[in-house]
Amino acid sequence: MVTGDSSYIKKFNRNIILQRIVEHGSISRADLSKITGLNKATISVQVADLLDSELIYETQQEHTSVGRRPILLSLNQKAGYVLGVDLDYKKIQYTISDLLGNPIMNEDIKFDTDDYHAILQLLIKQINLYKEKCPDSHYGLVGVVIGIHGTVNKDDQSVLFVPKYQWHNKDLKNDLLKEIDLPILIENNANLSTYAERVFYHHDCNNLLTLIISSGMGAGIMIDGELQRGYHGYAGEMGHMIVVPDGESCTCGNKGCWELYSTEPSLFKKIAIHQGQDLSYQKIKQLIKEQDKNTLADIEQFIKYLSIGINNIINIFNPETLVLTSEVLTMYPNAIEKIEMNLHSSVSQYNKIVLSKFHNRSCVMGACALAIQTFLEIPKLTLNPPEEK
Repeated sequence: MVTGDSSYIKKFNRNIILQRIVEHGSISRADLSKITGLNKATISVQVADLLDSELIYETQQEHTSVGRRPILLSLNQKAGYVLGVDLDYKKIQYTISDLLGNPIMNEDIKFDTDDYHAILQLLIKQINLYKEKCPDSHYGLVGVVIGIHGTVNKDDQSVLFVPKYQWHNKDLKNDLLKEIDLPILIENNANLSTYAERVFYHHDCNNLLTLIISSGMGAGIMIDGELQRGYHGYAGEMGHMIVVPDGESCTCGNKGCWELYSTEPSLFKKIAIHQGQDLSYQKIKQLIKEQDKNTLADIEQFIKYLSIGINNIINIFNPETLVLTSEVLTMYPNAIEKIEMNLHSSVSQYNKIVLSKFHNRSCVMGACALAIQTFLEIPKLTLNPPEEK
């Protein structure tokens, strides 16, 4: 019993110390003792173990004052690498990052199949390939996190339902583990996007909501610092909130669902009707610049319906920060101001609405961040915005 307690306390202290080293970037042993409340002997023992494991390294602070230069401790970001995966519809984003979340390799792979087993084989092939291509390091590739655009069981991480693929009850994690010798986690894409925003940009925001409208409609909800998954992981399916009674028919069986009016795919379809051609983001940007009347009218209507749903979710969740992930909104002048002008309710309380700086890569960066936190075994991860290589 005593041994177990001692082992637990030792691991707890180790995790807190490592978390503070990551959080501060560089920090001395003396400052670690002050911040954590641990005595210098405990700090020395734990730091020695972390140095032996090559998770941290020492540097000397440069300064001109008289006296001994303090030795600083920093995370060895090249001790290992993680792989983040965003499994979207007929496209998969892959990112390998170091242990500070800096991407060293990005790749987007498109394919033309809905078949689960075909996509499973593609994932197995690519993940094993990235394991081989990963830069030489002490630990190598230490973990894989995959974002799913659907519902994920919060207990066993099985995939409950992916609407665009019409997948039901797929045990993706264990199917992958049969062929891949790496730790693998499965999580909802919107949850990962919210996690990325918290880890890299909104460090002190405990009530954060991220709304993904770039490839569908999903929401990641963080309340009091904890991601909310709901019963079996179904929380955040806000795209099927009805905003137009007896409106357009949705594949879910209802009519007038929010995602039919306020997602980029729905907007692209409406603009394409007026333009008589398929559209790209670059073409949308050009039409906005040219002040094309039909395009501007479609975007204004898109913003109107988006605002209706945002008003609803603000009243339900009272977020401190609401992050919108949308390429179109980043192109459209004063998009956030236009949304806020539509929020008329005196009871709609929030601090700010912002656009994601990740654009369409918030899920894959959240996947990298979760893999890092899992490997380091620290209670909270705080990183600087990623540096693209």
